[in-house]
Amino acid sequence: MLVTPLQSPPKSGKSRASGFPGARTFQDSGKSRASGFPGARTFQDSGKSRASGSQGRGESFSPTTGVFPGARRQVAGRINLPATGSTFQDSGKSRASGFPGARTFQDRRSEHHKRSRPITPVLYGLRLLILGVGIGTLTGTLLSVLDPTSRITSVSSGTVTVQKMQQKQANTVEVHRSIGLKLGQEIVPLKAAVRQLAAKNAGLMPGVFFVDLDTGAYMELNGGSTFAAASMIKFPVLVAFFQDVDAGKIRLNEMLTLKQEMIGGGSGDIQYKPPGTKFTALETATKMITISDNTATNMLIARMGGAAALNERFRSWGLHVTQLRNSLPDLSGNNTTSPRELASLMALVNQGGLTSLTSRDRLLDIMRRTTIDSLLPRGLEKGATIAHKTGDIASLVGDIGLIDMPSGKRYIAVAMVKRPSNDMRAQELIRQVSHAAYQQFNQLFYSSPLTRPLR
Repeated sequence: MLVTPLQSPPKSGKSRASGFPGARTFQDSGKSRASGFPGARTFQDSGKSRASGSQGRGESFSPTTGVFPGARRQVAGRINLPATGSTFQDSGKSRASGFPGARTFQDRRSEHHKRSRPITPVLYGLRLLILGVGIGTLTGTLLSVLDPTSRITSVSSGTVTVQKMQQKQANTVEVHRSIGLKLGQEIVPLKAAVRQLAAKNAGLMPGVFFVDLDTGAYMELNGGSTFAAASMIKFPVLVAFFQDVDAGKIRLNEMLTLKQEMIGGGSGDIQYKPPGTKFTALETATKMITISDNTATNMLIARMGGAAALNERFRSWGLHVTQLRNSLPDLSGNNTTSPRELASLMALVNQGGLTSLTSRDRLLDIMRRTTIDSLLPRGLEKGATIAHKTGDIASLVGDIGLIDMPSGKRYIAVAMVKRPSNDMRAQELIRQVSHAAYQQFNQLFYSSPLTRPLR
């Protein structure tokens, strides 16, 4: 049976059909009423209310509100379709629809404005900055991965400690590899023989370094200890002289003038010449070595810029103990060196690592003409030759030499002995050590030390 919707007469107003079957409007004093039906919606059009029809779906008209369920309400030309009950504003006043979770239209507009708030320049710049930092970080990481030179290998602290300990232990030997010496196996029998010789001479302290330049076999006793250099300091001065000749800073035929402040006593004959006397650079260097002329040494030191400049040169060769502090003669022993550093320097000279081959040959030829032959040369056998430089002051005696044996073998010998004032046992100890080393190097195998005493 078809139910006819109940109608309520209009009050002080006019009613219009919305155009939908069965739909009617209700206006009460210009105010609309909310329907009590779920989903009911109202419209407001220029102060008039229209009821939307049910589109023929048989919805009932509310006599109380004059509105059909599902009707929509239009405010200021906008349509709001709440999924559940909402609060609307009518004539400046809001009414609750009575549904849970209802929100006002103003609240929704506020949310909309918050979502659509424009980005300020500061916020925009901050975002660009963050983006730039991120891109830069990624780019740097990519480049570091692709570039092998920028890769860093991490090393644990334990590994670093072990490496430092190994380096410290190797300093007594391995340091020579970087400054001329290539060391192999230590000659234990020779070391034992030298120890026995030293034990027989109480009060003497030997510093010894021998090395076979063919095999790298070596023997060292107190080689790293610091000794007074005496006239052995003239050997590095001679090397520096030929370096300057090679560099064109000094000409061999250049004339050097003797000055009063350069005159030194002790060995040599230039000291007896009047100031103003001239000598060629080569003659001066030759006298410095062959007759250990102290005045000639002072003349060359001055010509090459002084002691400080030469000490810097020595350090550049890897020599740190070898230093000039006094002019010659240095009777107090303030000029210093060590057996190891003198041996290292001789190895560099032999290799041609510091001078040209021509200058090296001239240098060794001058050293072969050394007139004092009471130390290392006395321990050699017939047919051997030596290029060397001696040193002798009250507290020390020593000799540094490059020895060629008849067999063709070449080795470096350094022997220095600290002694009580002018103790002549020091010279004899050097001769005995030199002979023991010569016989040891002359053998094919290192089987046992030779300690035959020298006459």
